[in-house]
Amino acid sequence: MQSTTTILALPLAGVLSLILVHKLFRKQRRSLPPGPAGLPLIGNVLDMPASTEWLTFAEWGTKWGGLCSITLLGQPIVVLNSASAMEAMDSKGVVFSTRPRLPMAGELVGYDQTLVLMPYGAQFRTFRKYFAKQIGTPNAMRPFVPFAEAETHRFLKRLLLKPNADAISAHVRKLTGAIVLRITYGIEVQEEEDPFVTLIEHANDNFNIATSPGKFICAFLVDAFPAMMHIPEFLAPFKQTARVWARATKNMVEAPYLFVRRQMAAGIAPVSFVSSLLEDEEKLSEQEVRDIKYTAASFYGGGADTSAASLYAFFLAMVLSPDVQRRAQAEIDSVVGGARLPRFADRDQLPYTSAVVTELLRWHSVAPLGVPHAAMEDTVVNSHLIPKGSVIIANLWNMLNDPEIYPDPATFDPTRHLADPPQRDPRTICFGFGRRVCPGRELSETKLFLCVATTLATFDITPGPGPLPVHENLPGTISHAKPFDCVVKPRSERAVALISADV
Repeated sequence: MQSTTTILALPLAGVLSLILVHKLFRKQRRSLPPGPAGLPLIGNVLDMPASTEWLTFAEWGTKWGGLCSITLLGQPIVVLNSASAMEAMDSKGVVFSTRPRLPMAGELVGYDQTLVLMPYGAQFRTFRKYFAKQIGTPNAMRPFVPFAEAETHRFLKRLLLKPNADAISAHVRKLTGAIVLRITYGIEVQEEEDPFVTLIEHANDNFNIATSPGKFICAFLVDAFPAMMHIPEFLAPFKQTARVWARATKNMVEAPYLFVRRQMAAGIAPVSFVSSLLEDEEKLSEQEVRDIKYTAASFYGGGADTSAASLYAFFLAMVLSPDVQRRAQAEIDSVVGGARLPRFADRDQLPYTSAVVTELLRWHSVAPLGVPHAAMEDTVVNSHLIPKGSVIIANLWNMLNDPEIYPDPATFDPTRHLADPPQRDPRTICFGFGRRVCPGRELSETKLFLCVATTLATFDITPGPGPLPVHENLPGTISHAKPFDCVVKPRSERAVALISADV
């Protein structure tokens, strides 16, 4: 009799447990911002798209508002679909300034030691101070501008030699990698395949894959189930992948740093981010030296791919917007007159060309969902409780395509930033928010302006054969435009002479 009772009690206990879980799920759901209902236990796993998550999140924003939420296996995810929602988060100060734990990209691959995934704290603030001191203001950036101008000139030479559409992506990647390497380490890249540029690209590719959203807002199950970290490597393919990627991360940190140290020892190191910080190395502690090394890697690893994505999209924008191209070229011609290449110092005299850069930041969102934040404590935002540990995702793509802020958002229109009053500056959105806002904004602005201005001064960019391409963001944490065809030709013999001159 007792065994029968026990047998009957087991399913009853299971039913009661499910009822309790369901009630707890509903209670938690009511306290969070609105969103799709989801199911007990698994939450909204079935609602998650396989890719281009920003489009699905935008649809949720239309239905549930600028601040909405889901849960995935009990993990609250808060999605910011509007600039006002992001500002509400920003107003809470440090509360949303840390990162969620991502074991794959973080502990296993090593990016939790760099600024992008580092938890908020004293070391994070130290890294930010180094950035601010070296490149955080226009005055701090000024000594490095000539390096950026020289590398941009080399980019024009490469584009002149290989103007085919298939080569443009490689050209802009090499340009942005070369500028970052020159400023960070004083390294001048080789014209053929450069080992340091290859390091950047491999590490960036790994980071992009490891942090791309998926069904669980992560590409690897270990990020949703950290207990999987304890599985032996021979039973865990993700650990085998992580071991290879961790070596790439280590190489990204160590190889260029050691290059600078060797140059400094030989007395031939040019001025750079690292050499400047190591000037009084004998006064630095071991921890301070390590911080400099990893700050440089953060700079070097994070400053190339985003700009490359923007510049690749620039060529597409010119294909689709010939009137914009002609107007910018006329403005540049009126200032430099074909006598020289535009320089960064010309920016104030080139307001329309500068507006092209501003519109580029809006039109192509290089990080459609940014990098997730996490709540450090329970916090009320717009009358909704955001529990401690909630993952915060800013749908930057949706904010930059909000027709209430940017009418006709699909159109590439620099004049929207020259109107009186101008439409919202996309820099207040595209570089993220709070204490995690991108610290390399000044460098990004320098790279983009120089490439846009000098390319327009010397080349015409026209559609390739066939139908016009369509602007689409490819999946990934860093999102490039879908490949397209175009024709790039020098504007004149004078332009060829300017490009061919010695750097």
